Amino acid sequence: MKKLLPVFFLLGLFFWLLPTTVSAGEPPLNGQWKGPLKVPGGQLTLIITLVPLSNGAYYAALDAPQQRISRMPAEVALKGTDITISIEQAGSKFVGKVKDGGTTFQGTWTQPGLTAPLTLTRLTAAKQSVAASKPRLTPPYREEEVKFFNPKADIALAGTLTIPAGPGPFPAVVLLSDNGPQNRDVEQQDYRMFGALADHFTRRGIAVLRFDDRGVGKSQGSHFSTTTVDLVSDAQAAMVYLRAKPLIDQRYIGLVGHGEGANVALLAAAEQQPATPAFVVSLSGYGVPGRDVIMRQQLEIMRLIGSNPAQVKAALELHKEMVEIIRQTPNDNQARGKVAATLRFNNTDMDPHMARARAVQLTSPWSRYFLDFDPTRSLADVKCPVLLLGGSNDLQVDPHQNMAPLKSGLKNAKVKSTKLSGINHWYQPEMKDWPVVNGEQQPVFSPKALDTMREWIFASTERPQPAPTTGGSTAEKSSGPAKLTKKATKSAQASR
Repeated sequence: MKKLLPVFFLLGLFFWLLPTTVSAGEPPLNGQWKGPLKVPGGQLTLIITLVPLSNGAYYAALDAPQQRISRMPAEVALKGTDITISIEQAGSKFVGKVKDGGTTFQGTWTQPGLTAPLTLTRLTAAKQSVAASKPRLTPPYREEEVKFFNPKADIALAGTLTIPAGPGPFPAVVLLSDNGPQNRDVEQQDYRMFGALADHFTRRGIAVLRFDDRGVGKSQGSHFSTTTVDLVSDAQAAMVYLRAKPLIDQRYIGLVGHGEGANVALLAAAEQQPATPAFVVSLSGYGVPGRDVIMRQQLEIMRLIGSNPAQVKAALELHKEMVEIIRQTPNDNQARGKVAATLRFNNTDMDPHMARARAVQLTSPWSRYFLDFDPTRSLADVKCPVLLLGGSNDLQVDPHQNMAPLKSGLKNAKVKSTKLSGINHWYQPEMKDWPVVNGEQQPVFSPKALDTMREWIFASTERPQPAPTTGGSTAEKSSGPAKLTKKATKSAQASR
Protein backbone atom coordinates (compact mmCIF):
# COMPACT_ATOMS: atom_id res chain seq x y z
CA MET A 1 0.00 0.00 0.00
CA LYS A 2 1.31 3.45 -0.91
CA LYS A 3 2.42 5.65 1.93
CA LEU A 4 0.14 8.68 2.13
CA LEU A 5 1.44 12.17 2.55
CA PRO A 6 1.21 13.16 6.24
CA VAL A 7 -1.12 16.14 6.12
CA PHE A 8 -2.27 16.76 9.69
CA PHE A 9 -0.33 18.50 12.42
CA LEU A 10 -1.80 18.73 15.91
CA LEU A 11 -1.30 22.04 17.69
CA GLY A 12 -3.99 21.83 20.33
CA LEU A 13 -6.13 19.45 22.36
CA PHE A 14 -7.68 16.50 20.58
CA PHE A 15 -11.31 16.45 21.69
CA TRP A 16 -12.14 20.01 22.66
CA LEU A 17 -14.80 21.67 20.59
CA LEU A 18 -14.95 25.00 18.80
CA PRO A 19 -17.90 27.41 18.69
CA THR A 20 -19.54 27.96 15.33
CA THR A 21 -20.91 31.01 13.53
CA VAL A 22 -24.28 30.65 11.81
CA SER A 23 -26.23 33.31 9.90
CA ALA A 24 -29.57 34.22 11.43
CA GLY A 25 -32.51 32.61 9.69
CA GLU A 26 -30.51 29.86 8.01
CA PRO A 27 -31.73 26.29 8.64
CA PRO A 28 -29.14 24.31 10.60
CA LEU A 29 -26.98 21.75 8.83
CA ASN A 30 -27.05 18.35 10.48
CA GLY A 31 -25.22 15.21 9.40
CA GLN A 32 -21.98 14.06 7.84
CA TRP A 33 -20.34 15.02 4.56
CA LYS A 34 -17.68 12.88 2.90
CA GLY A 35 -15.28 13.42 0.02
CA PRO A 36 -11.89 12.42 -1.46
CA LEU A 37 -8.90 14.78 -1.12
CA LYS A 38 -6.16 14.20 -3.70
CA VAL A 39 -2.67 14.33 -2.18
CA PRO A 40 0.73 13.40 -3.62
CA GLY A 41 0.91 9.62 -3.67
CA GLY A 42 -2.82 8.94 -3.42
CA GLN A 43 -5.96 10.35 -1.87
CA LEU A 44 -7.47 10.71 1.59
CA THR A 45 -11.12 10.37 2.55
CA LEU A 46 -12.25 13.31 4.66
CA ILE A 47 -15.48 13.33 6.68
CA ILE A 48 -16.99 16.44 8.26
CA THR A 49 -19.59 16.03 11.02
CA LEU A 50 -21.99 18.83 11.92
CA VAL A 51 -24.47 18.52 14.79
CA PRO A 52 -26.63 21.52 15.84
CA LEU A 53 -26.84 21.96 19.60
CA SER A 54 -29.66 23.41 21.68
CA ASN A 55 -27.74 26.65 22.39
CA GLY A 56 -27.57 27.52 18.68
CA ALA A 57 -23.95 26.45 18.22
CA TYR A 58 -22.59 23.40 16.42
CA TYR A 59 -20.53 20.42 17.29
CA ALA A 60 -18.18 20.15 14.31
CA ALA A 61 -15.40 17.63 13.71
CA LEU A 62 -13.12 16.15 11.07
CA ASP A 63 -12.44 12.44 10.52
CA ALA A 64 -9.67 10.96 8.35
CA PRO A 65 -10.18 7.17 8.67
CA GLN A 66 -7.07 6.21 6.65
CA GLN A 67 -4.89 8.07 9.13
CA ARG A 68 -6.92 6.79 12.11
CA ILE A 69 -7.83 10.36 13.07
CA SER A 70 -11.23 10.76 14.65
CA ARG A 71 -13.25 13.79 15.75
CA MET A 72 -10.62 16.50 15.33
CA PRO A 73 -12.37 19.77 16.35
CA ALA A 74 -13.49 22.08 13.55
CA GLU A 75 -15.05 25.54 13.31
CA VAL A 76 -17.82 26.29 10.81
CA ALA A 77 -18.89 29.70 9.51
CA LEU A 78 -22.08 29.67 7.43
CA LYS A 79 -23.33 32.82 5.67
CA GLY A 80 -26.06 32.15 3.14
CA THR A 81 -24.61 29.48 0.87
CA ASP A 82 -21.00 30.35 1.73
CA ILE A 83 -19.36 27.89 4.11
CA THR A 84 -15.94 27.90 5.73
CA ILE A 85 -14.71 24.92 7.74
CA SER A 86 -11.51 25.63 9.69
CA ILE A 87 -9.49 22.90 11.37
CA GLU A 88 -7.01 24.89 13.43
CA GLN A 89 -5.26 21.83 14.80
CA ALA A 90 -4.42 20.68 11.27
CA GLY A 91 -3.63 24.16 9.93
CA SER A 92 -6.29 23.45 7.28
CA LYS A 93 -9.36 25.14 5.84
CA PHE A 94 -12.20 24.35 3.44
CA VAL A 95 -13.89 27.30 1.69
CA GLY A 96 -16.82 26.62 -0.57
CA LYS A 97 -20.54 26.72 -1.32
CA VAL A 98 -23.49 24.78 0.09
CA LYS A 99 -25.34 23.33 -2.88
CA ASP A 100 -28.38 21.20 -3.66
CA GLY A 101 -30.19 22.02 -0.44
CA GLY A 102 -27.25 21.11 1.77
CA THR A 103 -26.46 17.74 0.20
CA THR A 104 -23.15 18.98 -1.24
CA PHE A 105 -20.28 21.25 -0.14
CA GLN A 106 -18.13 22.25 -3.12
CA GLY A 107 -14.96 24.31 -2.78
CA THR A 108 -11.24 24.30 -2.09
CA TRP A 109 -9.19 22.65 0.64
CA THR A 110 -5.99 24.41 1.71
CA GLN A 111 -3.25 23.36 4.10
CA PRO A 112 0.50 23.97 4.29
CA GLY A 113 1.97 22.85 0.97
CA LEU A 114 -1.34 21.81 -0.61
CA THR A 115 -4.31 23.48 -2.28
CA ALA A 116 -6.84 21.18 -3.95
CA PRO A 117 -10.51 21.13 -5.01
CA LEU A 118 -12.77 19.17 -2.70
CA THR A 119 -16.39 18.11 -2.95
CA LEU A 120 -18.12 16.77 0.17
CA THR A 121 -21.38 14.85 -0.19
CA ARG A 122 -23.88 14.20 2.59
CA LEU A 123 -23.60 10.61 3.78
CA THR A 124 -27.17 10.33 5.05
CA ALA A 125 -28.60 10.70 1.53
CA ALA A 126 -27.12 7.34 0.52
CA LYS A 127 -28.14 5.71 3.79
CA GLN A 128 -31.75 6.81 3.39
CA SER A 129 -32.07 5.20 -0.04
CA VAL A 130 -30.89 1.87 1.36
CA ALA A 131 -33.09 2.15 4.44
CA ALA A 132 -36.12 2.97 2.31
CA SER A 133 -35.81 -0.31 0.43
CA LYS A 134 -35.44 -2.34 3.61
CA PRO A 135 -37.72 -1.29 6.50
CA ARG A 136 -36.50 -1.84 10.03
CA LEU A 137 -37.82 -5.09 11.44
CA THR A 138 -39.52 -5.19 14.81
CA PRO A 139 -36.85 -6.31 17.29
CA PRO A 140 -37.51 -9.39 19.47
CA TYR A 141 -37.72 -7.25 22.62
CA ARG A 142 -39.65 -4.31 24.07
CA GLU A 143 -38.49 -0.85 23.00
CA GLU A 144 -39.82 2.51 24.13
CA GLU A 145 -38.98 6.21 24.03
CA VAL A 146 -38.55 7.49 27.58
CA LYS A 147 -37.83 10.67 29.51
CA PHE A 148 -36.47 10.93 33.03
CA PHE A 149 -35.78 13.91 35.26
CA ASN A 150 -32.53 14.94 36.90
CA PRO A 151 -33.61 17.00 39.94
CA LYS A 152 -30.06 18.12 40.77
CA ALA A 153 -29.57 19.75 37.36
CA ASP A 154 -33.29 20.52 36.91
CA ILE A 155 -33.37 19.04 33.41
CA ALA A 156 -35.17 16.25 31.57
CA LEU A 157 -33.16 13.71 29.60
CA ALA A 158 -34.58 11.66 26.72
CA GLY A 159 -33.59 8.21 25.60
CA THR A 160 -34.53 4.70 24.58
CA LEU A 161 -35.22 1.83 26.97
CA THR A 162 -35.03 -1.71 25.62
CA ILE A 163 -36.24 -4.64 27.74
CA PRO A 164 -35.88 -8.35 26.88
CA ALA A 165 -38.92 -10.45 26.07
CA GLY A 166 -40.31 -12.54 28.90
CA PRO A 167 -41.59 -11.96 32.43
CA GLY A 168 -38.38 -10.69 34.01
CA PRO A 169 -37.20 -9.10 36.17
CA PHE A 170 -34.01 -8.43 34.22
CA PRO A 171 -30.62 -6.97 35.08
CA ALA A 172 -30.13 -3.59 33.43
CA VAL A 173 -27.40 -1.21 32.37
CA VAL A 174 -27.24 2.51 31.70
CA LEU A 175 -24.89 3.50 28.86
CA LEU A 176 -22.73 6.60 29.43
CA SER A 177 -21.00 8.23 26.46
CA ASP A 178 -17.51 9.62 25.93
CA ASN A 179 -16.77 13.35 25.86
CA GLY A 180 -18.20 15.52 23.13
CA PRO A 181 -21.95 15.84 22.48
CA GLN A 182 -23.38 12.41 21.63
CA ASN A 183 -26.87 11.23 20.83
CA ARG A 184 -28.26 8.08 22.40
CA ASP A 185 -26.83 5.79 19.69
CA VAL A 186 -23.38 7.47 19.65
CA GLU A 187 -23.44 7.70 15.87
CA GLN A 188 -20.19 8.01 13.95
CA GLN A 189 -20.40 7.72 10.17
CA ASP A 190 -21.93 4.27 9.49
CA TYR A 191 -21.40 3.09 13.06
CA ARG A 192 -23.82 3.31 15.98
CA MET A 193 -21.77 2.23 18.95
CA PHE A 194 -24.43 2.37 21.68
CA GLY A 195 -27.22 1.26 19.35
CA ALA A 196 -25.27 -1.92 18.58
CA LEU A 197 -24.39 -2.48 22.24
CA ALA A 198 -28.00 -2.05 23.37
CA ASP A 199 -29.30 -4.44 20.73
CA HIS A 200 -26.76 -7.14 21.63
CA PHE A 201 -27.40 -6.94 25.38
CA THR A 202 -31.19 -6.79 25.14
CA ARG A 203 -31.44 -9.79 22.82
CA ARG A 204 -29.53 -11.78 25.45
CA GLY A 205 -31.45 -10.84 28.58
CA ILE A 206 -30.07 -7.46 29.76
CA ALA A 207 -32.25 -4.34 29.69
CA VAL A 208 -30.53 -1.17 28.42
CA LEU A 209 -31.20 2.54 28.88
CA ARG A 210 -29.30 4.87 26.55
CA PHE A 211 -29.97 8.59 26.31
CA ASP A 212 -29.06 11.78 24.50
CA ASP A 213 -26.36 13.86 26.18
CA ARG A 214 -27.31 17.21 27.66
CA GLY A 215 -28.24 19.68 24.94
CA VAL A 216 -28.34 16.97 22.25
CA GLY A 217 -31.38 15.47 20.54
CA LYS A 218 -34.39 15.61 22.86
CA SER A 219 -32.43 16.16 26.11
CA GLN A 220 -32.44 19.48 27.92
CA GLY A 221 -29.42 21.27 29.37
CA SER A 222 -26.18 22.64 27.97
CA HIS A 223 -23.31 20.46 26.85
CA PHE A 224 -20.72 23.25 26.89
CA SER A 225 -21.23 24.25 30.52
CA THR A 226 -21.09 20.68 31.87
CA THR A 227 -18.07 19.07 33.57
CA THR A 228 -17.31 15.40 34.13
CA VAL A 229 -18.49 15.52 37.73
CA ASP A 230 -21.76 17.21 36.68
CA LEU A 231 -22.61 14.18 34.56
CA VAL A 232 -22.66 11.91 37.62
CA SER A 233 -26.14 13.20 38.49
CA ASP A 234 -27.36 12.20 35.01
CA ALA A 235 -26.19 8.64 35.62
CA GLN A 236 -27.81 8.60 39.05
CA ALA A 237 -31.10 9.93 37.66
CA ALA A 238 -31.10 7.18 35.06
CA MET A 239 -30.61 4.49 37.71
CA VAL A 240 -33.39 5.96 39.87
CA TYR A 241 -35.68 5.85 36.83
CA LEU A 242 -34.87 2.18 36.17
CA ARG A 243 -35.56 1.24 39.79
CA ALA A 244 -39.21 2.21 39.28
CA LYS A 245 -39.68 -0.08 36.27
CA PRO A 246 -41.41 -3.37 37.23
CA LEU A 247 -39.49 -5.49 34.71
CA ILE A 248 -36.09 -4.37 36.04
CA ASP A 249 -34.30 -6.28 38.80
CA GLN A 250 -33.46 -3.53 41.28
CA ARG A 251 -30.54 -5.54 42.66
CA TYR A 252 -28.70 -5.53 39.34
CA ILE A 253 -28.66 -2.10 37.75
CA GLY A 254 -25.18 -1.30 36.46
CA LEU A 255 -23.35 1.38 34.49
CA VAL A 256 -21.43 0.85 31.25
CA GLY A 257 -19.32 3.90 30.42
CA HIS A 258 -17.11 4.73 27.45
CA GLY A 259 -14.11 7.05 27.83
CA GLU A 260 -15.23 9.96 29.99
CA GLY A 261 -18.46 8.02 30.58
CA ALA A 262 -16.44 5.28 32.28
CA ASN A 263 -15.06 7.83 34.73
CA VAL A 264 -18.56 9.17 35.31
CA ALA A 265 -19.65 5.60 36.13
CA LEU A 266 -16.79 5.14 38.62
CA LEU A 267 -17.53 8.49 40.28
CA ALA A 268 -21.18 7.43 40.63
CA ALA A 269 -20.08 4.10 42.13
CA ALA A 270 -17.99 5.96 44.71
CA GLU A 271 -21.07 7.85 45.95
CA GLN A 272 -23.82 6.30 48.04
CA GLN A 273 -26.69 8.62 47.14
CA PRO A 274 -29.08 8.87 45.45
CA ALA A 275 -28.21 5.70 43.52
CA THR A 276 -25.21 3.39 43.45
CA PRO A 277 -24.59 0.93 40.59
CA ALA A 278 -24.47 -2.81 41.27
CA PHE A 279 -21.53 -3.10 38.86
CA VAL A 280 -19.49 -0.96 36.45
CA VAL A 281 -18.04 -1.72 33.03
CA SER A 282 -15.29 0.72 32.04
CA LEU A 283 -14.65 0.94 28.30
CA SER A 284 -11.36 2.84 27.98
CA GLY A 285 -11.77 4.92 31.11
CA TYR A 286 -9.08 7.46 31.96
CA GLY A 287 -6.62 6.43 34.67
CA VAL A 288 -4.34 9.49 34.66
CA PRO A 289 -5.01 13.26 34.83
CA GLY A 290 -6.62 14.75 31.75
CA ARG A 291 -3.56 16.78 30.78
CA ASP A 292 -1.51 13.57 30.61
CA VAL A 293 -4.17 11.82 28.51
CA ILE A 294 -4.15 14.67 26.01
CA MET A 295 -0.34 14.65 25.86
CA ARG A 296 -0.36 10.96 25.00
CA GLN A 297 -3.06 11.46 22.36
CA GLN A 298 -0.98 14.14 20.71
CA LEU A 299 2.14 11.99 20.66
CA GLU A 300 0.29 9.04 19.12
CA ILE A 301 -1.42 11.07 16.42
CA MET A 302 1.78 12.87 15.45
CA ARG A 303 3.60 9.56 15.28
CA LEU A 304 0.96 8.18 12.91
CA ILE A 305 0.95 11.17 10.58
CA GLY A 306 4.72 11.08 10.19
CA SER A 307 5.69 14.28 12.01
CA ASN A 308 9.42 14.78 12.37
CA PRO A 309 11.09 15.10 15.82
CA ALA A 310 11.31 18.88 15.56
CA GLN A 311 7.56 19.17 14.88
CA VAL A 312 6.74 16.85 17.76
CA LYS A 313 8.97 18.79 20.15
CA ALA A 314 7.49 22.15 19.11
CA ALA A 315 3.90 20.92 19.41
CA LEU A 316 4.44 19.39 22.85
CA GLU A 317 6.18 22.51 24.13
CA LEU A 318 3.25 24.62 22.92
CA HIS A 319 0.82 22.18 24.52
CA LYS A 320 2.60 22.39 27.88
CA GLU A 321 2.78 26.18 27.69
CA MET A 322 -0.96 26.56 27.06
CA VAL A 323 -1.88 24.05 29.77
CA GLU A 324 0.22 25.94 32.32
CA ILE A 325 -1.32 29.26 31.29
CA ILE A 326 -4.81 27.87 31.81
CA ARG A 327 -3.99 26.18 35.11
CA GLN A 328 -2.16 29.19 36.57
CA THR A 329 -4.60 31.88 35.40
CA PRO A 330 -7.97 31.41 37.10
CA ASN A 331 -9.42 34.59 35.58
CA ASP A 332 -11.01 33.52 32.29
CA ASN A 333 -10.54 36.83 30.46
CA GLN A 334 -6.86 37.00 31.36
CA ALA A 335 -6.31 33.33 30.47
CA ARG A 336 -8.08 33.74 27.11
CA GLY A 337 -5.94 36.73 26.21
CA LYS A 338 -2.75 34.85 27.02
CA VAL A 339 -3.82 31.67 25.20
CA ALA A 340 -4.92 33.58 22.09
CA ALA A 341 -1.64 35.49 22.01
CA THR A 342 0.34 32.26 22.42
CA LEU A 343 -1.57 30.57 19.60
CA ARG A 344 -1.00 33.47 17.19
CA PHE A 345 2.66 33.79 18.15
CA ASN A 346 3.18 30.15 17.20
CA ASN A 347 0.95 30.32 14.12
CA THR A 348 1.15 33.73 12.45
CA ASP A 349 -1.44 32.75 9.82
CA MET A 350 -4.13 32.15 12.42
CA ASP A 351 -7.08 34.52 12.26
CA PRO A 352 -7.42 36.60 15.49
CA HIS A 353 -11.10 35.65 15.83
CA MET A 354 -10.27 31.95 15.54
CA ALA A 355 -7.51 32.29 18.13
CA ARG A 356 -9.93 34.02 20.51
CA ALA A 357 -12.65 31.41 19.89
CA ARG A 358 -10.13 28.65 20.55
CA ALA A 359 -9.01 30.34 23.77
CA VAL A 360 -12.62 30.61 24.96
CA GLN A 361 -13.10 26.88 24.44
CA LEU A 362 -9.84 25.95 26.15
CA THR A 363 -10.91 27.87 29.26
CA SER A 364 -14.44 26.44 29.38
CA PRO A 365 -15.61 24.78 32.62
CA TRP A 366 -15.22 21.32 31.07
CA SER A 367 -11.70 22.03 29.81
CA ARG A 368 -10.50 23.47 33.12
CA TYR A 369 -11.94 20.56 35.04
CA PHE A 370 -10.54 17.93 32.68
CA LEU A 371 -6.97 19.28 32.83
CA ASP A 372 -6.83 18.72 36.59
CA PHE A 373 -9.18 15.75 36.81
CA ASP A 374 -7.57 12.88 38.75
CA PRO A 375 -9.59 9.73 37.92
CA THR A 376 -8.06 7.74 40.81
CA ARG A 377 -8.97 10.14 43.63
CA SER A 378 -12.18 8.44 44.82
CA LEU A 379 -11.65 4.89 43.54
CA ALA A 380 -11.09 3.51 47.06
CA ASP A 381 -14.78 4.26 47.78
CA VAL A 382 -15.96 1.98 44.96
CA LYS A 383 -17.25 -1.31 46.43
CA CYS A 384 -19.08 -2.90 43.49
CA PRO A 385 -17.52 -5.28 40.90
CA VAL A 386 -15.72 -3.50 38.06
CA LEU A 387 -14.71 -4.70 34.59
CA LEU A 388 -11.89 -2.67 33.01
CA LEU A 389 -11.53 -3.00 29.25
CA GLY A 390 -9.10 -1.34 26.86
CA GLY A 391 -8.14 -1.75 23.21
CA SER A 392 -4.58 -2.28 22.00
CA ASN A 393 -5.25 0.03 19.01
CA ASP A 394 -6.78 2.82 21.12
CA LEU A 395 -5.02 6.10 20.27
CA GLN A 396 -7.14 8.26 22.57
CA VAL A 397 -6.90 6.27 25.83
CA ASP A 398 -3.81 4.06 25.86
CA PRO A 399 -4.54 0.93 27.96
CA HIS A 400 -0.91 0.68 29.15
CA GLN A 401 -1.08 4.19 30.55
CA ASN A 402 -4.61 4.13 31.97
CA MET A 403 -5.70 0.64 33.08
CA ALA A 404 -3.04 0.01 35.72
CA PRO A 405 -3.78 3.16 37.80
CA LEU A 406 -7.49 2.36 37.75
CA LYS A 407 -6.95 -1.23 38.85
CA SER A 408 -4.57 -0.15 41.60
CA GLY A 409 -6.98 2.48 42.90
CA LEU A 410 -9.94 0.08 43.01
CA LYS A 411 -8.49 -1.68 46.04
CA ASN A 412 -11.85 -2.31 47.71
CA ALA A 413 -13.64 -3.65 44.64
CA LYS A 414 -13.53 -6.97 42.81
CA VAL A 415 -11.83 -6.03 39.54
CA LYS A 416 -11.25 -7.82 36.26
CA SER A 417 -9.10 -6.09 33.63
CA THR A 418 -8.66 -7.16 30.02
CA LYS A 419 -6.79 -5.59 27.11
CA LEU A 420 -8.43 -6.53 23.81
CA SER A 421 -6.06 -7.05 20.89
CA GLY A 422 -6.73 -5.13 17.67
CA ILE A 423 -9.55 -3.01 19.14
CA ASN A 424 -9.65 0.79 18.73
CA HIS A 425 -11.19 3.47 20.94
CA TRP A 426 -14.64 2.88 19.44
CA TYR A 427 -14.40 -0.86 20.13
CA GLN A 428 -14.22 -1.78 16.48
CA PRO A 429 -11.98 -4.63 15.34
CA GLU A 430 -9.37 -4.06 12.65
CA MET A 431 -10.85 -3.08 9.29
CA LYS A 432 -9.92 -6.43 7.72
CA ASP A 433 -12.38 -8.07 10.14
CA TRP A 434 -15.33 -5.84 9.27
CA PRO A 435 -18.25 -7.55 7.48
CA VAL A 436 -19.06 -6.67 3.88
CA VAL A 437 -22.56 -5.21 3.35
CA ASN A 438 -23.77 -4.24 -0.14
CA GLY A 439 -20.22 -4.61 -1.41
CA GLU A 440 -18.68 -2.31 1.21
CA GLN A 441 -17.03 -3.05 4.53
CA GLN A 442 -19.10 -1.82 7.48
CA PRO A 443 -17.74 -1.05 10.96
CA VAL A 444 -19.06 -3.23 13.79
CA PHE A 445 -18.74 -3.45 17.55
CA SER A 446 -16.07 -6.04 18.34
CA PRO A 447 -17.74 -9.45 18.90
CA LYS A 448 -14.94 -10.30 21.35
CA ALA A 449 -15.65 -7.18 23.39
CA LEU A 450 -19.38 -7.95 23.40
CA ASP A 451 -18.77 -11.51 24.56
CA THR A 452 -16.39 -10.37 27.31
CA MET A 453 -18.85 -7.81 28.69
CA ARG A 454 -21.88 -10.09 28.46
CA GLU A 455 -20.22 -13.04 30.17
CA TRP A 456 -18.88 -10.84 32.95
CA ILE A 457 -22.28 -9.22 33.57
CA PHE A 458 -23.97 -12.62 33.67
CA ALA A 459 -21.33 -13.86 36.12
CA SER A 460 -22.09 -10.85 38.34
CA THR A 461 -25.90 -11.18 38.24
CA GLU A 462 -28.75 -13.64 38.36
CA ARG A 463 -31.46 -13.62 35.74
CA PRO A 464 -34.32 -15.69 34.31
CA GLN A 465 -34.15 -16.90 30.73
CA PRO A 466 -35.78 -14.37 28.35
CA ALA A 467 -38.59 -15.79 26.23
CA PRO A 468 -38.71 -15.06 22.47
CA THR A 469 -41.50 -12.82 21.26
CA THR A 470 -42.84 -11.56 17.94
CA GLY A 471 -44.90 -8.66 16.70
CA GLY A 472 -45.83 -5.73 18.95
CA SER A 473 -43.50 -6.48 21.79
CA THR A 474 -43.79 -2.99 23.29
CA ALA A 475 -47.27 -3.77 24.54
CA GLU A 476 -46.29 -6.84 26.52
CA LYS A 477 -46.86 -6.76 30.24
CA SER A 478 -45.01 -8.49 33.01
CA SER A 479 -46.56 -11.68 34.28
CA GLY A 480 -44.67 -11.42 37.55
CA PRO A 481 -41.06 -11.97 38.49
CA ALA A 482 -39.52 -15.37 37.99
CA LYS A 483 -37.66 -17.04 40.81
CA LEU A 484 -33.95 -16.35 40.51
CA THR A 485 -31.65 -19.21 41.25
CA LYS A 486 -28.07 -20.12 40.38
CA LYS A 487 -29.42 -23.13 38.49
CA ALA A 488 -31.70 -20.93 36.40
CA THR A 489 -28.82 -18.58 35.75
CA LYS A 490 -26.59 -21.36 34.45
CA SER A 491 -29.39 -22.69 32.28
CA ALA A 492 -29.95 -19.25 30.79
CA GLN A 493 -26.27 -18.71 30.16
CA ALA A 494 -25.97 -22.07 28.46
CA SER A 495 -28.66 -21.05 25.99
CA ARG A 496 -26.91 -17.90 24.77
